Amino acid sequence: MAHDNPIAKKLAELTDRPMTFMHVCGTHEAAIAKNGIRSMLPGNLKIVMGPGCPVCITPQGEIDAALELAAKGCIIATYGDLLRVPGSEGTLESCGGDVRIVQGVHKAIEIAQKTDKEVVFVSVGFETTAPTVAAMLLTNPPANFSILSFHRIVPPAMQWLLSQGEARLDGFMLPGHVLTVAGIEEYRQFQVPQVVAGFEADDILLGLCMLAQQVRDGTGFVENAYPRAVQEEGNPKAKAIMDQVFEPCDVEWRGFPVIPKSGLKLRDEFSQYDAQKKFNIVYKKVSKNSACICDKVLRGIADPSDCKLFGKVCTPRTPVGPCMVSHEGACKIWHSYPTHK
Repeated sequence: MAHDNPIAKKLAELTDRPMTFMHVCGTHEAAIAKNGIRSMLPGNLKIVMGPGCPVCITPQGEIDAALELAAKGCIIATYGDLLRVPGSEGTLESCGGDVRIVQGVHKAIEIAQKTDKEVVFVSVGFETTAPTVAAMLLTNPPANFSILSFHRIVPPAMQWLLSQGEARLDGFMLPGHVLTVAGIEEYRQFQVPQVVAGFEADDILLGLCMLAQQVRDGTGFVENAYPRAVQEEGNPKAKAIMDQVFEPCDVEWRGFPVIPKSGLKLRDEFSQYDAQKKFNIVYKKVSKNSACICDKVLRGIADPSDCKLFGKVCTPRTPVGPCMVSHEGACKIWHSYPTHK
């Protein structure tokens, strides 16, 4: 297959030395596995997964907070992917509380409008989903509505990965969906090869070619291989709404320590919608107590198949870690596409 694709041929010519690139997007991983892209790569080139699945990087202490609110009698509304992520005492799916799957924050607000009970939307995602949540909070939702903000922003995590150096990265394939909103400017701070890529097979191969060319040239900057969707400034209106409602905060990521300014919390003027304040919830640090290696997968230093639980104890029906739960999780993707390599 690699011999029939001119971009793959070009990539083979460019990789004259070992190169490792990280993508920070679950949708990229799904496209890579589904299209068998790793089978098309030259032997000295590797693309690894990073913390690109927002459900996967939600730490166990935050899941426990949502379980605590369900136990208090709140109606919990969230995306389906989050329901089976294990907490210390089970999952939202198994907790016995009133937990409802919704397609977005607007549906959670509709639930609150039709009940006297407290409704908490567990709000998860990167810069792609935060503006929508912010926009709805500007519409003055009912007083019985609040959110648990599990939102994260990507650049601080990239900074942490580069500062640690444990994955020995030569560059990043940037998440096209996130940069559609966030724009390119904030990524120029990293003096390493970076390419914004789309999600078709040729988009990803082109992105890898551009990254390899930068390594060959000894340069390190941001190139945009997805101009049909990503503009330099991103979506200024969406960013302005997000900044009006949220502000950066220091938060833990699953598999990472607390990363400064990598989360989004509600500004003080919207504190009436902050479930953490409203119900006096504390996010607790939870020590890892299983053989699951999701933490290493999210840092790009292990593959799902390196885990002794993968496909045996841990399957999509019986997930041990979050990477086997979400459709953007590396373990579930590799389980779904056994020819991923």
